[in-house]
Amino acid sequence: MLTEEYRMHVMYSSRRLFLSLPLYIFMLAALFTFGLDALTGDLSLWDLMLLSYGGIFIYGISVGAFGALGQRYLERRYGKDNFIISMPFLMPVSFRRVFLGMYLRDAIFYSALMLLPTLGGMALGASLSSHSILSVLVAFAGLLVTFLYGMSLSFLVSVLYTIDRRLFLAAAGALMALMAGYGLTDLYGLELIIPSLGFQMNAPPFPADWPLAAMHFSACAVLSVALLGLSLMLLRPDRDVPSVSHGEMLLRHLKAFSRFPSATLLAKEFVDIRRSGLVVRMVLAYVVPLVFLSFTTYYINHGLNIPVGFNAVFYAAMVGFFGVLLYSWMTNTDLNDHFETLPVRVPQVIKAKLMAYFLLTTGVSTAFVTGISFLNGEVELLWLALIVLYCTTAYMILATAYLTGLNTNSFFFNPTVLTKFTAISLLPDLLLTILSFSLQGGAWWALAGILGVCGALLLLSLHFHRGIERKWSDASFS
Repeated sequence: MLTEEYRMHVMYSSRRLFLSLPLYIFMLAALFTFGLDALTGDLSLWDLMLLSYGGIFIYGISVGAFGALGQRYLERRYGKDNFIISMPFLMPVSFRRVFLGMYLRDAIFYSALMLLPTLGGMALGASLSSHSILSVLVAFAGLLVTFLYGMSLSFLVSVLYTIDRRLFLAAAGALMALMAGYGLTDLYGLELIIPSLGFQMNAPPFPADWPLAAMHFSACAVLSVALLGLSLMLLRPDRDVPSVSHGEMLLRHLKAFSRFPSATLLAKEFVDIRRSGLVVRMVLAYVVPLVFLSFTTYYINHGLNIPVGFNAVFYAAMVGFFGVLLYSWMTNTDLNDHFETLPVRVPQVIKAKLMAYFLLTTGVSTAFVTGISFLNGEVELLWLALIVLYCTTAYMILATAYLTGLNTNSFFFNPTVLTKFTAISLLPDLLLTILSFSLQGGAWWALAGILGVCGALLLLSLHFHRGIERKWSDASFS
């Protein structure tokens, strides 16, 4: 399985480029750790750890959807090649063993590819600065077990999705209710949702309480194993790939989008979104992280009375970055080889997917930012937050489409593309974050700076949109 995963990634770039990714992560982690104090500014260590653990938890959730992905692997073939997950149909091996192998494969593969180089870079940066190596090791142990916990939780939820959509909705609703209870009340802390955060808060670089830290670490590890075991126990692989029928949708969507450019391609995108269940996965990977982030900072600001500075403008800027994952899923719904037989070009399909993305997410993101503005009592910032939302969303998605075309997942493992994406996304993100924090002081230059950044993002978005035609006009679908 590790060999299969490796081959899947190198087929879109090259062995040299793929294996240089850990070196890129190592260098980035070393530079960040070495300049941590200057880069974080007024952001406290507690806030930094919260963002790190929340981010790695969400990353684990995005990696661990084996239950739903397994069915898609069974449905897809690459020419004469097939996936190992289909081997129980042909060889004396159980589906549970194969799915356990998938969990272990991704745990090993992505830890070796990303987490271990991060540890090495952090250790080097700490040795060249005043940071403690022990604190680096503690943080790595906590982040690793958080990643495994997120994978296990996602595995269970995705298995429930394959059993009964109502079970999936109940599980997703319970998770959101747990986050809402944390954010809106002070009945329990975040460590009840992510136990490893309790481990970090009671270990270096914070004041150490090793028995309490060990208890939280053990709870997270035990939960990871228990959720994995429950997922394998509930797994119900059928002997045949289940068929799902839908009513006629293309003509209905074609009529609705008749005035749009490439109306047929756009209608096909919405048919694909419906039949692939992408809307449900969007709730898990797009809406849930935003809800988690909002309730977390609401609790910090109001429950703990710690003025972190996260306001509606900051949230609006973050929405565009969460949307990159959704766009990558939209480019991975089906293989694109069949387009070779049709009178369409790669830029046309990319632009149809972009239009579908904006139609699908604009209402959700607008409602989210509006709700955050009212929840935090920042209605006066709503107009500015919406401007930031629309500008950053357009900028991030158009930049992603320009850099990766129809193979977003694969090209992000190309260090050259990843370096360009990091440079393109990091600078405006940092600028908007710093300027949004400065709004609390009523600084006029912060407002002017935010509007200036949004204007620059709009111009760059136009550049990327025009560049899609130039860059991908001669590309093939296969």
